[in-house]
Amino acid sequence: MMTEATAIEVLIVEDDVKIAEINRRFVEQIEGFHVVGIATDETQARTQLEVLNPQLVLLDIYFPDTNGLSMLHYIRQHYRDTDVIMITAARESEAVREAIRGGAFDYIMKPLVFNRLRETLLRYVAFQAELRRLAHSHTVNQNDIDRVLAGSSKIEIAADSTLLPKGIDRLTLEKVVQALASESKGLSAEQVAKLIGTSRSTSRRYLEHLVGLGNVYADLSYGVVGRPERVYRTKK
Repeated sequence: MMTEATAIEVLIVEDDVKIAEINRRFVEQIEGFHVVGIATDETQARTQLEVLNPQLVLLDIYFPDTNGLSMLHYIRQHYRDTDVIMITAARESEAVREAIRGGAFDYIMKPLVFNRLRETLLRYVAFQAELRRLAHSHTVNQNDIDRVLAGSSKIEIAADSTLLPKGIDRLTLEKVVQALASESKGLSAEQVAKLIGTSRSTSRRYLEHLVGLGNVYADLSYGVVGRPERVYRTKK
């Protein structure tokens, strides 16, 4: 489980103070993320980027003194290890195209919906896990590259809990998804149970549900002693 010291540090760049505060509260409801700063104009944004060096920026497009797309290009040029998620009311197709060309991880329309933000941030955690895995590999194959370029697993959870099968709770399912996203090498049912605080049988039920959906696959891991154990990984 991530602590504040190991959490992904986020800078919010938003000229509306009230919206910035709402975004901050949303982000900090999601385990593994910590807002380190809020910038409301270009000068503050550039200063905080230099001082804080955040891993992730939530960036608006409309500003009184600059354009968020210009700020996106500035970040990609000067802070190569900082990723950007656009959160904006801009609906022009050209703005979307330029954000994608500029390397934005995602583009979320206002008004910000918490579930949509959470989905993106969970994908970002999985994306970072894949990059760390590649960093420790001496060689890569096409499957490795495809997994990273896919941006991470995008596990869809029904928005309406009534669509979930009996015995599957939405909140617990989301915890299982987040646990899997945090470990690219895969987890056993017992390891997931310890991470989310459930029994092994409960975690296995949720994991097998995800396998049935096609979002997760299971391999057999042969230990030194005992029977082989199923290890679950997200599909990329």
